[in-house]
Amino acid sequence: MAIIQDSIHKFEGAGGARLVRISLTVLAVIIFVVAYNARCFKNMSTLEAMDAAQVARNLAQGKGYTTLCVRPLSIYLVKRHNQNKPELAATGKVSDPARIKGMHPDLANPPVYPVVLAGLMKLLPFRYQIDVTHPFWSTASLRMTSESSRQFWRYQPDFLIAVFNEVLFLALIVMVFLLARRLFDPPVAWLSAIVLLGTEMYWRFAVSGLSTMLLLLIFLGLAGCLLLLEQEARIPKWGPVCLPVLAVLAGILVGFGGLTRYSFGWLILPVLLFLVLFGGTRRVGLAVIALLAFAVIMTPWAARNYHISGAPFGTATYAVMESTEMYQGNHLQRSLEPNLSQFTPTAFWIKLMVNLRQIIQNDLPKFGGSWVSAFFLVGLLINFHNLAIRRLRYFLLMCIGVLAIVQALGRTQLSEDSPEFNSENLLVLVAPLVLVYGVSLFYLLLDQLHMPVHQIRYAVLGLFGVLACLPMIFAFLPPSPKPISYPPYFPPSIQQIEGWIKENELIMSDMPWAVAWYGQRQSVWLTLRATPDPKDPNVHEDFFAINDYQKPINALYLTPLTMDARFLSQWIHAGELSWGSFILEVLKTKEMPPMFPLRKMSTGWLPDQIVLTDWERWRKIP
Repeated sequence: MAIIQDSIHKFEGAGGARLVRISLTVLAVIIFVVAYNARCFKNMSTLEAMDAAQVARNLAQGKGYTTLCVRPLSIYLVKRHNQNKPELAATGKVSDPARIKGMHPDLANPPVYPVVLAGLMKLLPFRYQIDVTHPFWSTASLRMTSESSRQFWRYQPDFLIAVFNEVLFLALIVMVFLLARRLFDPPVAWLSAIVLLGTEMYWRFAVSGLSTMLLLLIFLGLAGCLLLLEQEARIPKWGPVCLPVLAVLAGILVGFGGLTRYSFGWLILPVLLFLVLFGGTRRVGLAVIALLAFAVIMTPWAARNYHISGAPFGTATYAVMESTEMYQGNHLQRSLEPNLSQFTPTAFWIKLMVNLRQIIQNDLPKFGGSWVSAFFLVGLLINFHNLAIRRLRYFLLMCIGVLAIVQALGRTQLSEDSPEFNSENLLVLVAPLVLVYGVSLFYLLLDQLHMPVHQIRYAVLGLFGVLACLPMIFAFLPPSPKPISYPPYFPPSIQQIEGWIKENELIMSDMPWAVAWYGQRQSVWLTLRATPDPKDPNVHEDFFAINDYQKPINALYLTPLTMDARFLSQWIHAGELSWGSFILEVLKTKEMPPMFPLRKMSTGWLPDQIVLTDWERWRKIP
């Protein structure tokens, strides 16, 4: 009985009250996560998310680091590199130089995020085939167009990946809380965590399926590592080995970040500068150690890409050339014979200036996900007494400068297709730390106010939190968004086409990433032209360049990405050899162009989609 009484007494004391608060907080967060997913979840809608997911599935299924989403640029790089190998060219054994007849090696995605997703796919029961009979993945149909009373609503693998990223986001909130408490005090830490939890931008990044949440964790870990290193350099506590270990850890974190998103690797520059400025008497040695650790992590993967394609970062090596006067839109990714040797510094300078102007005008004022970032910008005028706070802010400013330049030069059509939620949005990586500094300035200003009643302070804090979380509040208000990202992505339609195509056959599509992810079929990105140019037979940038010389194409799948393109600029001005002219001819004559091998059109897809095959594959064989 004494033991029971002691236990009750301890529970009623401070320890029990703390346990109750923690339990209620965890329960509130779980309820919030469930409510958000029930209300705001949306299937994947970005190229990068689907592409990484299908590569991860290939890894999980033992197919190696390969892809079903084949870019013409990747075909060119692999083919050129293999044909230039003396040992193969001399023997004439280059039967499949582009490596497209089997599983094509992936050259677009860094490995860390797909490897993490592959582990997740091994642990959880991913169901890739759609089952509309399950009540959670489907819903009652509002329009009875068939005998079925249900229609597709959610794709289960998309949902599981989103939940995984939400778990990473919750871990990020905990890291922000711990870092803010170390830098400032518990009130700043709690308010920072609450505002971060209520910022809709992060939740949308989580459900998007992108690698952003993993990168945010890596960046916060890097910031914490540098904070410990700076404090140890000023006030040694853990012995002489601690500083080199922290420098190695900083280099490793930047390396893993670079293998999650190549552009993250540029943060090695502010890390080295931070170590040189604030590393104490061993500053140069620490910088060298961090650089070596970074190189050890990055070099093997760069060597793998170079061995396959001759480019250390695969197709991403040439991202700086995209969206310039040399290659507009996604033309470079869809090019089978690009001229990668052309170099015009003026084009890069124009790209930098145009995109940097947009970043300064639009992205920087809101890159914290809310107006709290304005407090950070004003707080730059505050000289904090704590040396660690000031120095970490210097590192943050250096990262913002580097990431802004890298984002400007690396901007491609991905940012046009999804302006805010894409893998090229790099400034979002520093946003959690920006939020912490913004909240700290708010508390600093709040402490300067004289309030006759202490309860008014809590009202001001509550109002601040509500205003910071207004976008999230509006997300729960009507109208209710649909979880289907259509147009153009409708997984049941893609899986219907999948049933017509064998596993070793090839599809050409304007959204091969979706065909690869939802349909599990090899799909090549739509070439720049539909038919050859009779005036220049040496240029091979058309359908037949793949169908006749690489691998037969058994189906053509065009979606609203092409069907709903701009009529004048993307169809008419593109010329008579473009896919726009091809579509107009098909719709006008109801027949395929002469010599085009895919002559059978499945009915019921027009006007927003076209499906062409080599024979009537949709007919059931008795």
